[in-house]
Amino acid sequence: MMTLTRHILHCNAKACAGRLLAAVLLLAIWSQTAMASPPAKIPAPSPERLARITEFFDNEIAAGKLPGAVVLIQQHGKPVYLKCFGVQDVTTGVPMTADTIFALHSMTKPITSVAAMMLIDAGKLSLTDPVSKFIPAFADEKVGVSSGTTDGERVLQLVPADRPVTVMDLLRHTSGITYDYIGGKLIMKAYSESGLFDGRYDNTVFANRIGRLPLARQPGTLWRYGHSTDVLGRVIEIVAGQTLYQFEKQHIFDPLGMTSTKFTLETAGERARMAQPLPSDGILKLAEAQRRAHAEWESGGGGLVSSLNDYARFAQMILEGGQLDGKHYLSPDAFKSMTSDHIGPGSGVARDYYYFPGDGFGYGYGFAVRTDPGSAIPPPPGSIGELKWDSGSGTYFGVDPKLDMIYILLEQTQNERGRITPAFRKLVYDAFATDK
Repeated sequence: MMTLTRHILHCNAKACAGRLLAAVLLLAIWSQTAMASPPAKIPAPSPERLARITEFFDNEIAAGKLPGAVVLIQQHGKPVYLKCFGVQDVTTGVPMTADTIFALHSMTKPITSVAAMMLIDAGKLSLTDPVSKFIPAFADEKVGVSSGTTDGERVLQLVPADRPVTVMDLLRHTSGITYDYIGGKLIMKAYSESGLFDGRYDNTVFANRIGRLPLARQPGTLWRYGHSTDVLGRVIEIVAGQTLYQFEKQHIFDPLGMTSTKFTLETAGERARMAQPLPSDGILKLAEAQRRAHAEWESGGGGLVSSLNDYARFAQMILEGGQLDGKHYLSPDAFKSMTSDHIGPGSGVARDYYYFPGDGFGYGYGFAVRTDPGSAIPPPPGSIGELKWDSGSGTYFGVDPKLDMIYILLEQTQNERGRITPAFRKLVYDAFATDK
């Protein structure tokens, strides 16, 4: 309708009388059709049920389970709920704000995946490219298979990979690359004894080290969480001729206005805005200490820090189909491919025991994709087509095209995330429910 209106307003009366009449008739037909088939009404959230989110996080902080958190629910491009809870550090008492900086950990992965899809869009990278084309350490890959010996002890036998690991495998976590805490005992032992994290390492060193390790499964056969996106970060660097941060800053962060999103905080002012876990959150504190100790490693799988204001810009761009404020970051075809399920029926991909997308979700390129209600009774809340991801530090975000809505939770807790994030998700969708 907007295009028709502009055409009518700018048409010269003498030269364009015929076109003007046709446009008016077309507008009338469009109006009659629109009145005959009104679009489905998108529900707005209930203020009373939004208040339950506030009550939940107030109680978490009062009980000493969290130092603080920030929460955003944004619909039709505008916040319908924005709250900052507690403090960013219990030792300083500095209040949480929308500009507080959080370690994203695995919520880095969707950003790195978008960066890779931008290169695919530009014709500089292909989903079918073997990783060994860029990182020779991945040539002649071997798969680790548990095998018996004459004395009854299990050993890791190496067998040739059926096919090369591809860029698509990295994007959808079907590479056979794992984490050192996921998988069979012999694979985990091989990782832990490899020196993968010894000394100083950047993306070049890390990718070369992990490329020499055995794959946990044959490529393309199993969704298994791991360092795939870290290796993808190195592929991006090679193809772009820049560091991962330089490429993402130029093509994603600066255009979106994500000024607080980076791998290393550069000033005392930035560091003072950093959220800290509770002193009792030992696993997360150790993970954070390790991340900060290796500033030279721009981990595409878990190294970014960001703020609510920043990540909301990224999430809104995803909600709007890979574009925001008139700038296109992904083509429609690339966006559709990225946000479609690539491990579902017919893909030949099995699901690991640790299947983090969860019940009712498939997986695209960097996002969990809601494909069905799931097997749980009652089914998990949400909408078919919804996208989401979270992290080991408790950060969580969702993109729901059906509700034209994004929702983000930023917190720093490993101890409580397994309980808080599903409770938060349910509270968000309860707020939009029309039958409660």
